[in-house]
Amino acid sequence: MNRQDIPLKDFHYDVARLRDHWFALFAGDFNARVFNAMTISWGSYGHVWDKMVFQVMVRPSRYTYDFMNRYDSFTLNAFTPEYKQALSILGSNSGRNLDKIALAGLTPMASRKVDAPSFEEAQLVIECRKIYWHDLNEANFLDSDIEEHYPRKDYHRIYLGEIVNVSQQIIKP
Repeated sequence: MNRQDIPLKDFHYDVARLRDHWFALFAGDFNARVFNAMTISWGSYGHVWDKMVFQVMVRPSRYTYDFMNRYDSFTLNAFTPEYKQALSILGSNSGRNLDKIALAGLTPMASRKVDAPSFEEAQLVIECRKIYWHDLNEANFLDSDIEEHYPRKDYHRIYLGEIVNVSQQIIKP
């Protein structure tokens, strides 16, 4: 599929859409054919340290966690609603035990500016270079409702990625 870059100065994403339009987080190295993906519905987008950034959170129990720690980049892939079942497969199966990307019917492709792959079928691809990580610490939760998300005490690691490229599918009439 043909893709068109969106100039970073023109890019904006409403993260409130994540609740209904999940992203596929993709980490690893496309050329080495070593990667994994998972569905995410939490994240944030903004401007930090004079950089456009996206923040994602991954639990240590997720197979993608290893790829996020080992490699320097990740991509966020947004899909049209017809791919909801594929994203459900990515979010409910582990890449440790099966090729869930193939099971979901999705096609990995080389990204434009990072080593992490992206998905050919994605409507929007946000390519990020990791610039920071931090583990959540329950001692710092100021709202007691947060703890409800961690019955197993498996606190997320937060990754901040500088957005280095954004592209979208070119839809031809």
